[in-house]
Amino acid sequence: MATLPTLDWKELKSESEVRWCPGCGDYSILMQVQKVLAQLGVDRDRTVFVSGIGCSSRFPYYMNTYGFHTIHGRAPAVATGIKCANPELDVWVITGDGDGFSIGGNHILHLLRRNVNLKVILFNNRIYGLTKGQYSPTSEVGKVTKSTPFGSIDGPLNPLGVAIAAGATFVARTVDVDVQHQQQVLKRAAAHVGTAFVEVYQDCNVYNHKAWDYATDRETKPESVVYLEHGKPMIFGKQRDRGVRLNGLTPEVVSVGAGIAADDLLHHNESAPTPTLAYLLAQMRRPEFPEPMGVLRAVNAPTYESLLMSQVAAAQKKLGPGDLDALFNDADTWTVQD
Repeated sequence: MATLPTLDWKELKSESEVRWCPGCGDYSILMQVQKVLAQLGVDRDRTVFVSGIGCSSRFPYYMNTYGFHTIHGRAPAVATGIKCANPELDVWVITGDGDGFSIGGNHILHLLRRNVNLKVILFNNRIYGLTKGQYSPTSEVGKVTKSTPFGSIDGPLNPLGVAIAAGATFVARTVDVDVQHQQQVLKRAAAHVGTAFVEVYQDCNVYNHKAWDYATDRETKPESVVYLEHGKPMIFGKQRDRGVRLNGLTPEVVSVGAGIAADDLLHHNESAPTPTLAYLLAQMRRPEFPEPMGVLRAVNAPTYESLLMSQVAAAQKKLGPGDLDALFNDADTWTVQD
C-alpha cells in the first residue's frame, strides 16, 4: 500500500509575521490547520486559502500555500471561481461571523447550496474584532457594544442552522482550545467530497473574552456540551448521567439511570438522508440543552464543479470546442461611431 507523503507542520508556516492579539483563538486554529494538512501530506502547490475581511481573514498570509485575501464577504464567490477554473485544487475558505454572515451572507448561502467541493472554516467570536468591538450577526440579545450601547435587540443568527437549511452536505462544530477535537473535525472536513462547513467557537480575548467560556471551562463544559458520535447515544454530564432523547419531534434532556437507559436516548445519525435531525441539533442552545460538538451532518451529493465539467463536456461534444473569434465577431455585433 502506498503511504501518504508527510510534511512537518512548520513547512506550512509562511515567513509573514503572525499579527493577531496575544491570546487570540485564531492562533490555535491556524496551528491545527497547519498540523492537519501536514499529516495529510497536502501538495502546497495545489492548495489555496481564500479569505474576506476581518481578523480571521489574515489567514492566507500565514500559510505557505497559495492564497487570496479578497473583499468583504466575497470569499465564497472567489473560491467558487477558483475551484471551477481548476477542480484539481484544494480550496479552503476562511471567514468570520461578520464577514461570512453579514455582508457575505448571500454568497455563503449559494456556496453551500451548490455543494462546491471546498472547505469553509467560520471563526465565530460573536463580535467584530478588527473594527474594535461592534456587535455581529451571532451576538446574543442584550449584547452591549460600541454599536449597541443599550444592548442588541437583534436575535442571533445560527451558523449551523443556516448551513443545514441551505443544504450543506457536511456541517460540524468545534472549539479553538480543544485541539484534539478540532483536528479530528478538520480531518473529517478535509476528507469530505463537497462543501464542508466548520464553525469554530473562537475567543476574542480583547473585545469579547470568554464568550464561549461555558464550552471551554472544565467546570461548566461537561454540562454544557454534548460530543456527537455517529451511531452512539447522546450522553453528557460530569458523571455521564444525562442524555438527550426525542419526545415526539422535540428534544429533551433526561437523567440516565432513573428508569431511562442509554438505548432510550437519541442516537446520532450524521448520514441521515434528510437534514431534520441535524437541524434539531443545531437549535440546541444552553442553558436548556447542551450544545453539540462534532459532525452534525455528512452526506454524499454531486459536487457543483463535477456537474459543471460534465455540462461543458456535453456541450462541446454536441457543438464542438467553440471559437472565441467567431463568437466575438458573429452577427450580434454593432459599431459605435463618434
